Amino acid sequence: MNPTAAIGQPGDPAAVRSVTFDDVAAIYVVDGVLTMRPETFFPETPRQAWDHLCTTAGELVMSAGGLLVRIAGTTVLIDAGVGTATKSFAFGGVDCGSMLEVLDSLEVRPEDIDVLAVTHLHFDHAGWAFADGARTFPNARYAFSAQEWAPHAAGHLGEGEVAPRHVISQLASGSADFELFDDGDEIVPGVRALVTPGHTPGHTSYVITSHTGRRLVAFGDAFHSSTQVTHPDWMSIADTDATAVIATRHRLLDRLSEPDTFGFGCHFGDQPFGRVVADASGQVTWEPIPSAVLAPPPR
Repeated sequence: MNPTAAIGQPGDPAAVRSVTFDDVAAIYVVDGVLTMRPETFFPETPRQAWDHLCTTAGELVMSAGGLLVRIAGTTVLIDAGVGTATKSFAFGGVDCGSMLEVLDSLEVRPEDIDVLAVTHLHFDHAGWAFADGARTFPNARYAFSAQEWAPHAAGHLGEGEVAPRHVISQLASGSADFELFDDGDEIVPGVRALVTPGHTPGHTSYVITSHTGRRLVAFGDAFHSSTQVTHPDWMSIADTDATAVIATRHRLLDRLSEPDTFGFGCHFGDQPFGRVVADASGQVTWEPIPSAVLAPPPR
């Protein structure tokens, strides 16, 4: 592979991209593509606001996958994509299943993952946690927030199109160990949990901090699109608590506006790495940053 530093297009499927800063290397391990119809997925927003992100068929391209982070001799995978799936939903479609192939192309084996840290228990973020009834990453600690697991432990939120039922059933059965954390807990040295509820009860962002203090914030589905950076009150049908989502987004925007801080938006088309910038009027936008292209979009 011959990495080329570049900025992609927001409406394109995501390439396998990486950024390196100080002692941190972060790679978007793409699993495939999600397509959403904006009028269905964002029903209360202006339809024309999404046109610049849509295909000629009127579909919003939102890639899926995980963020591979190497820091302090530890390999962390934040989120586990969808798994092998090609199907349609009420609000769009999915064509995924490439994560393990992409990892292999990066010379990373499933057993090399030390920690699988999940932002939230939706099908497009936890799908590869288990495959064929077994842990996909056999040596990894599986971790997510206590607030995220609480409803599932009580028998709630395990149904519906967004639930990875094969993952939740494995976790609930007690046959697979996992650990729970709270807001502010350190997952591994240099990676700290920031519980950012609203999209789900315990949705979690992860703050990766280098030895010089530079930060990368992986914010999961707190933002589905760069458009929501500018319009933090625009909800999707998958958001469970609008009030909490808006509070979470403002909290993240404050964090992302700090010096030496940038973000990772897994559904941001081919512009997953960027920073939040404000213009003279104070309006904030997502400004993508160059990243190394390790491979083209896998699906």
